[in-house]
Amino acid sequence: MKDKMSLHPETYAAQAMGATDPVTRAVIPAIHPSTTYVRDPDNLYRSGRIYARADNPTFDPAEALLTQLEGAAASFCFASGMAAATAIFQALEPGDHVVAPRVMYWGLRRWLANFAAQWRIEVDFVDLDDPTKLAQAVRPGRTKLVWIETPANPTWVLTDIAATATIAHGAGARLAVDNTVPTPVLTRPIELGADLVMHSATKYLNGHSDVIGGMLATAAQDGFWDRVQTIRSGNGAVLGPMEAWLLQRGMRTLFLRVDRASRSALRIAEYFVGHRHVEAALYPGLPEFPGHDVAKRQMRGGFGGMLSIRVKGGENAAIATAAAVQLWHRATSLGGVESLIEHRRSIEDATSLCPPDLLRLSVGIEHPDDLIGDLEQALDRAHSA
Repeated sequence: MKDKMSLHPETYAAQAMGATDPVTRAVIPAIHPSTTYVRDPDNLYRSGRIYARADNPTFDPAEALLTQLEGAAASFCFASGMAAATAIFQALEPGDHVVAPRVMYWGLRRWLANFAAQWRIEVDFVDLDDPTKLAQAVRPGRTKLVWIETPANPTWVLTDIAATATIAHGAGARLAVDNTVPTPVLTRPIELGADLVMHSATKYLNGHSDVIGGMLATAAQDGFWDRVQTIRSGNGAVLGPMEAWLLQRGMRTLFLRVDRASRSALRIAEYFVGHRHVEAALYPGLPEFPGHDVAKRQMRGGFGGMLSIRVKGGENAAIATAAAVQLWHRATSLGGVESLIEHRRSIEDATSLCPPDLLRLSVGIEHPDDLIGDLEQALDRAHSA
């Protein structure tokens, strides 16, 4: 057998790092529902466990696997993607300056705008697909964090991670990357210079639409990471043991699911380029897509399972198309084995930057011809009404 250090990441994922239960020899990690741990007679905790809000053995397989896949120094599970992301911002100090993208997950953008004012953190939202705009926005000595999401939800704008890392570090700032959509299957931000990597584990890492969770990985176990750990424990932003077990179970098929979804998404995007009812297909894998060259540099083996189409006829036609699907599920979220369609603007508020004619598509593992056929008939019905 090959040395474990030289195994492919798919193997680590499929075997959940290869650990077996030392007592039962079970190949599946156990669930540990206990909330507390016994102290030794001399009043010490030699097990390293005290209370499950700080940690739980059920977290270990998922955290160890993400650490391996991201090439990180350590990882933490959180109660949700929002809990993971907000812990990074809560670890900043009042008066710190942050740069974030104009196009990003709307829920976090809204939270950040509100939290920043309360915490006296100054935030500039910038078009980070252009490195020169980031260079103009950072304030050496004051900017402490640059946050990017690439590809960015829901228009899939690309940000050059390596170029952004150079600019951020030159200003004395950390770079945090939301890697939810590409996952470490396609992009490893730490290799490109990122300091922190965030996942909404609800999405691709779990992949079965049955867990709310989040994860963070760090390039270094430093003082900032210690503050993040304290915030996680102090705020109680931890997964339950069943959710943690389901998360590591889902991660074992991550490579298979992401590969299938990426290949199908590319096929669907190519089909709807120039379609009579489609204004534009937005997908990083299309050669004509802005940022395609960046995607080729930092996404390996595919371009992800997320795309959007802009429907001719505007918002009403887009909503009518979503209403007419029979196979796609009309639902919020992404990254599951089932394909989802959503009129994204409908769930965002008046500050939304999402075009009103846009439908966001999360491609699952169904046969792509069936998904194309369902969209085709839905578009026809919407435009014949």
